[in-house]
Amino acid sequence: MTSLRKTDLRPQERRRHQRVAVVLLGRYMLSDRQEYPCQSIDMSPGGLALIAPVIGAIGERVVCYLEQIGRVEGIVMRHFEHGFALGYSVPLIKREKWADQLTWLANRQALGMPEDRRHGRIVPKHLRTTMILPDGSHTAVRLLDISISGAAVISDLRPPVGTLITLGTTEGKVVRSFGNGIGVQFNTALPAEQFGEDFVL
Repeated sequence: MTSLRKTDLRPQERRRHQRVAVVLLGRYMLSDRQEYPCQSIDMSPGGLALIAPVIGAIGERVVCYLEQIGRVEGIVMRHFEHGFALGYSVPLIKREKWADQLTWLANRQALGMPEDRRHGRIVPKHLRTTMILPDGSHTAVRLLDISISGAAVISDLRPPVGTLITLGTTEGKVVRSFGNGIGVQFNTALPAEQFGEDFVL
């Protein structure tokens, strides 16, 4: 499965982060404040390649909003046919969060996981929650994304596929393992009318 390695940031490295292929739709705004649709080709915690109808100038600042990722702000570093690449510098915490998200997104797209086509996923504001195992033990975990039918979770403990667990107060079972986390399918879909970025598991 795809793995995104978190690397130390040495200035002599031409590419400081491993890029992974992720196809995400979004929109971007150039310095003239005009907005255009876009689609990502690949991304790392330090750079992003976009298919875009209007190419920004080298050195121009661009603000981009990508589904599943959110706001990305950077500088146009190079051009290529039908698009351009951004470079940016983000704090360590966000860099690690993006690394986890990108690993999960790349693996999810490569496997064509069916529930992701049925229910849209979001990155919640409240990322921390607790996983309760069948023996009653608790462990702190971090959410990568959630839908009304399931969640992707970063956890030091990775119960085997089929294990019944509880995330916060929501019961489910482990349906896959990836890198440093697990995919969970909820026993009962979350209430659609309450679901959103502020939802707390």
